[in-house]
Amino acid sequence: MFKIICVTNKKSCKENFLTRIEKIAFAKPDRIMFRDKDCSDEDYIRTASRILEISGKYGVPCSMYRNFDKFSDIHMTMPILQQIPLKNIDSVRFAGVSVHSVDEAVKAEKMGVDYVIAGHIFETDCKKGLAPHGLDFLKQVCNAVKIPVYAIGGINPENIRYIAESGADGACLMSSFMTCGNPAEYMEKLRKGAELNES
Repeated sequence: MFKIICVTNKKSCKENFLTRIEKIAFAKPDRIMFRDKDCSDEDYIRTASRILEISGKYGVPCSMYRNFDKFSDIHMTMPILQQIPLKNIDSVRFAGVSVHSVDEAVKAEKMGVDYVIAGHIFETDCKKGLAPHGLDFLKQVCNAVKIPVYAIGGINPENIRYIAESGADGACLMSSFMTCGNPAEYMEKLRKGAELNES
């Protein structure tokens, strides 16, 4: 089944962050990923605990981007994975990594991650000035590894079908989940967009 994952972005959020998380969790994404580079470790752990409470209420898994020794479900960048091998983090039971090349995806699989997020695929304001890798890149990553591949970057209800057609296992969205008027309705549009190409 094609998965839809929400990656958080507090800077883009137009309302109380935890209120938005509740709305997103209610919309039932396949995973929420708590990404926040700017807060202190203490604030990150405190907010992560609240997010886990909220996501747990709706049965939505949640991955953490920081403080890896505190959580069992984590997501890393490739440089961090190379610095801190998963075997060195006793708490971790499920882990993914962001990749930007086919070689990185292959290395990540060999290093024991459970999935990769490949991007960015389409143009996005989050990566202004950087050319997108495109759908051919996504297809190459999907063909190079056996673990799940999720796409990220500029994905919306209108183009998510191309992600599904490329062989990816799912799509990650960030800013749109933080700014859309109704996350549940937005999720429904995304699901319909992806399902059209699974039949």
